[in-house]
Amino acid sequence: MSDARPADQQQSDALRSRLDAWLERQRQAILEEATAAWQGALSRLQPDEALLTELARETAPPAPALNPLLVEHRLAASLDLVECATSQGDLLRRLLEALAPLAPRCALFILRQGQPFLYSQRGFGDQAAAKVGGVAPTPELEDLIQGQSPSLRHRGPGYTALVSSLSEFEAADIAIFPLRHRRKTVALLLVDSDLLPRLPHSELVRALVLATSALLASLAAGKEEEPKTVTPPVPAPVQGAPAAPTAALATDLDPQTRAAAERLARVLAEDLELYFPAQVTQARSQGNLYQLLRSELDRSRATFVERFGEDVENNYRIFTTTLIHQLCNDDASRLGPAPWA
Repeated sequence: MSDARPADQQQSDALRSRLDAWLERQRQAILEEATAAWQGALSRLQPDEALLTELARETAPPAPALNPLLVEHRLAASLDLVECATSQGDLLRRLLEALAPLAPRCALFILRQGQPFLYSQRGFGDQAAAKVGGVAPTPELEDLIQGQSPSLRHRGPGYTALVSSLSEFEAADIAIFPLRHRRKTVALLLVDSDLLPRLPHSELVRALVLATSALLASLAAGKEEEPKTVTPPVPAPVQGAPAAPTAALATDLDPQTRAAAERLARVLAEDLELYFPAQVTQARSQGNLYQLLRSELDRSRATFVERFGEDVENNYRIFTTTLIHQLCNDDASRLGPAPWA
């Protein structure tokens, strides 16, 4: 009787080999799937921006206690800097520079028709310049603008509305102060602690803001006290020549009306200098203010004419003369080809 075991053994070995190969393929597939799942799970362990912000805030070193004499020196230097301003635009630029030793980050928002627009900033980085735009005032910002509160000292919707146009990072301690001119809020100053847990000099910042508001009024008053242009005497008419129309004589305008017209013209010119400092600076050096601010100048003149009439401006040129004096350094050629000039 023949032995069949060698043939059975060969078949068994072949089956076992196929089974081992299949098991190896399945094991490899399972291993690859498990590895992919593990790597995916590990990716969720990466800290997000919110966690990093909280960690940075918690681990930030506390602000060192400063020598009172050093604090006094910083405030004195800041006050000296803003006190040397020669115009309202120059004053606002100096204010941000003066805040450098007092606040880690600061931003100035000019109010236009009750809405804050970023004017300039320090400490928020270059990317903040690309996010310039109007900010819809929240109720607490509206209270600040209307003078119903002296400052905003807590984080909330008002701070978020302003800082979101500058950075995605919100600091732990903040303050927002109004700059007022003639009892009207013309700008908002935002300062915050950046990575520090507390603003180091919030009260010094407040003092600097109050001084800046006073200087805004002082600069405006200085313009009002400048000597008026003396009207040259009118020569006697040549015999037989037609008499000059009495409406063309500046001395015929009622003094109270003239004073009110000059006051409004100065306010309109100051607003243009405050809200559009870059264009005014360019016009002072290169000319053509009208081309740079056509619609704003036309709108300001329309406001003046609406109050005092077209005849007053045509005969006495109070608005135009004030613009040339305050915004063009008394050089009429720098105004440009305004149709009403």
